[in-house]
Amino acid sequence: MRFVVRRMIELAVVMFGLSVLIFVISRVLPGDPVRFALGPTATEEQIAQLTREMGLDSPLVVQYWRLIQGLFRGDLGVSLTTFRPIAGDLATFLPASLELALLGMGLAIVIGVPLGVMTAVHRNRSRDFIGRALAFTGVAIPVFWFALLVQTLLAFEWRLFPALGRIDADVAPPPHVTGSFLVDSLLAFDIGLFLHVLSFLILPALVLAASPMAMIMRLLRASMIDEMGKDYVLTARANGMPRNLLVHKYMLRNAFSATLTIIGLLFGFFIGGAFIVETVFSWPGIGRYGVRALQFKDFNAIIAVTLLVGIAYAAANTVVTVLYGWLDPRLRLGRH
Repeated sequence: MRFVVRRMIELAVVMFGLSVLIFVISRVLPGDPVRFALGPTATEEQIAQLTREMGLDSPLVVQYWRLIQGLFRGDLGVSLTTFRPIAGDLATFLPASLELALLGMGLAIVIGVPLGVMTAVHRNRSRDFIGRALAFTGVAIPVFWFALLVQTLLAFEWRLFPALGRIDADVAPPPHVTGSFLVDSLLAFDIGLFLHVLSFLILPALVLAASPMAMIMRLLRASMIDEMGKDYVLTARANGMPRNLLVHKYMLRNAFSATLTIIGLLFGFFIGGAFIVETVFSWPGIGRYGVRALQFKDFNAIIAVTLLVGIAYAAANTVVTVLYGWLDPRLRLGRH
């Protein structure tokens, strides 16, 4: 328990530092967000009035203190691009990004881990060469190019999957419960709608998972090969332990620690860094919302999205650190 509490305290310190950093950066960006919001025809009086209403005429220390107070109340301010409460915008866009990120991460792990184990066990054989070729391709191929290729072939040419959006325009979304169409359609016991929504997710999730899958596969392969040369593996083999038991119960657990680090970092990237995939597939997620906020210097939205992505990174890495303790008791007991 002390191990987890210590990590939570570290998480709070990191979030405080991130809030200060992003607040300062957002204030030094060139351009006037109020002028962006009101447009070129706005008068000086209108600009001055909105500046006062947004509290942007106050000293920076006062603005930061209001920001912190608002965060604790769940009040993130009003967006200068949508003119809606930012908390409401995040509640609208975040579920779409979460279901895309979770499916993409699931695909990367489900495909990458078995490939990493297989290529290590069959090192320098045909399956190893094929797996490594796929991994090199996944790492090297540009995301936007792969997205356009997949979209053109599988959606426009072969018509296997929908090309754009989250649901057909003539199909009613499921009753709102969580904001995730997948989860809400299951809660409504509508399997047909669930499969319809899933068909829209397949292509963007596949593109999002390609590069992380390759990284997971390559890292796990290298770790497994390193484990193969250790004394406990040689002893187990000499004593006749079945290979599958040795590989999947002992070697994989020891080799998985380094891979966990990558998975933790990738989850935060999936939440906020997927804007290219969201743009190509017109996916209404938090990445596109953040990029639009940056284009129009929407202070409050930039800070909210950045803190949200920071929380995702920090939370994922905290979970990974706790899992480290489970995988390696020396870390949990402070002996390393």
